[in-house]
Amino acid sequence: MIGRLRGIVVEVEPEDCVIDVMGVGYLVRCGARTLGRLPATGEEAVLHVEHAWSAEQGPRLYGFLSRDERAAYRLLTAIQGVGPKAALSVLDVLPPGDLAAAVARDDKAAIGRANGVGPKLAQRIATELKGKPLGGGLTIVGGAAMATVAAPAPSVSGDAVAALMGLGIAEILARRAVDQTLTAEGSDVDLSTLIKLSLRELGR
Repeated sequence: MIGRLRGIVVEVEPEDCVIDVMGVGYLVRCGARTLGRLPATGEEAVLHVEHAWSAEQGPRLYGFLSRDERAAYRLLTAIQGVGPKAALSVLDVLPPGDLAAAVARDDKAAIGRANGVGPKLAQRIATELKGKPLGGGLTIVGGAAMATVAAPAPSVSGDAVAALMGLGIAEILARRAVDQTLTAEGSDVDLSTLIKLSLRELGR
């Protein structure tokens, strides 16, 4: 069972990447957010891997940049109706901390922003993740009247990516531009500036 890959990025496609580990190329399915944050081709990357098998597709590797993302993926795919593609889509729009916050608020609309996740499935995810650890010590605590969580508010980067996608920019390109802008400008940049500088980055 493969749990971690460390090697050279040799290919990045819209849904997959190939990591060369000592001459063996591993094809790994990743979400758009992960693909957009991978090092450049020819550089070293580390992916935390989940191994899956299906009768239709055979064995497949799913890759994540952190253990928390992999743990959240496992919890999502344990929910009835949530397959690997839907789980990756959820983590594209809501990293583990943001997902924890959305579940705590019972924010079905935020979860439903993921491709392939309709209102009923978003409700099921919000319900079934309550009380589950979403990585990094983030556990949803549901009460009769309210829910609390030790997790950050939805990120500025996620809002910026959503805004760029609203302008017709592909998600993988939007995330890459936002991540590059945050690296250059720092995490305290405000949303409007982040969007403007990310658009400038896309125009280079």
